[in-house]
Amino acid sequence: MADQTKITHKNEKVGEVVSTKMNKTIVVEVTRRVPHPLYKRIVTRRKKFYAHDEENSARVGDMVRIIECRPMSRLKRWRLGEIIRRSALAAVEAEAIAEEK
Repeated sequence: MADQTKITHKNEKVGEVVSTKMNKTIVVEVTRRVPHPLYKRIVTRRKKFYAHDEENSARVGDMVRIIECRPMSRLKRWRLGEIIRRSALAAVEAEAIAEEK
C-alpha cells in the first residue's frame, strides 16, 4: 500500500507559447473551437494562461502542455508540463544567435 502512486486529476491544456519575456514565466494561448450557443456556427475561442517555466526552456511558437497547480502569483496558476513540439522559427533564431558569436 505504501508504494502506490498518488493519482491526481489536475486540469491540463495544450496551447502555443506567445511570450517568454518574463523570467520563469510563459504566456500560453489555448485555442478551442466551439459551436455558437444561438447560431450553432463553429467559432474559435482563445484564452491566454500564465504558466511557470522553471528552466526557461520553452520558446515562442512551441506547442506545450500546461498543468493546473497552486497559485504562484496573482496571475500564474499553471505550470509547464511538457513541450510537445518545438517551433521551427525558434530553431532558426538559435542558429542565427550561434552564428553571431
